[in-house]
Amino acid sequence: MPSSATDRDVAPYASETRVAVAAAEEAGALLRSRFGAARAVGVKDAGGDVVTDLDLAAEKLILARLQTHFPRDRILSEEAGLLDAVGRRTWLVDPLDGSNNVAIGLTAYAVGIGLCVDDAPVVGVVHEPVTGFTWRAVRGQGASCGLDRLLGPSGAVPRSGPVVAWTQGHAVGRTDPVATGLRSQLESSARRVLQLWAPLLGWSMLARGAIDGFVGYRAEGIDFPAGALLAAETGVEFRTLAGGPFTVGSGGPDTDRSFVAARGDTLTFLLEMVARARVA
Repeated sequence: MPSSATDRDVAPYASETRVAVAAAEEAGALLRSRFGAARAVGVKDAGGDVVTDLDLAAEKLILARLQTHFPRDRILSEEAGLLDAVGRRTWLVDPLDGSNNVAIGLTAYAVGIGLCVDDAPVVGVVHEPVTGFTWRAVRGQGASCGLDRLLGPSGAVPRSGPVVAWTQGHAVGRTDPVATGLRSQLESSARRVLQLWAPLLGWSMLARGAIDGFVGYRAEGIDFPAGALLAAETGVEFRTLAGGPFTVGSGGPDTDRSFVAARGDTLTFLLEMVARARVA
């Protein structure tokens, strides 16, 4: 049944979070059970990013849950596109973040569901089918995995250099000079740069302090708000590549989603690193 007003009054976005967690975990169970039998059924762009039958199956499941519980909300989903409705609330659904990994048998993938109100993320859920972990965040209420509250990275720069995740949008070409310069500078200055083909995994690692920072260039808009909210609710700070204020949102062009995310001294270290790349 659709969630009632009484349910929603228990805590801000309590029912939304509960539904999103349940939908993500159910989709994750489907993905895990059918992982070895995934079939590519199409490509998204000239870069060769694939769509698998598992993307479509997981998406169908999640959309059905959201439409049942919140029939008046808009939904923007990775494969189905925009399912429009009247209102300020928009669900963002990435049913299989890491499709290219799954297509080659690499077990690095996640399910992401976010809710934005007036373009600002208020709920973020990231489920990792392989580990079974579900990370969740609600704006102003922190982030957690089950009963454990996430603390995020310390902010101190490791002596051997930070471990940093990197993401770039589908529209970024292989020879893009900005992307090439940023990646080169990160590789030469960081201890390790993770290019996961599944940004949501990078966000969950940053949120729990397993890595030190995240740099993105023209990041994809579907998975970004949920993952960024997860990190922000653990105290991770965001800046533009030029070091200015950065607002996490779901709208706008992809050029508005170029960022540096970290805490404390690591944020300063990464901004100096990015500045060297931009000058070079």
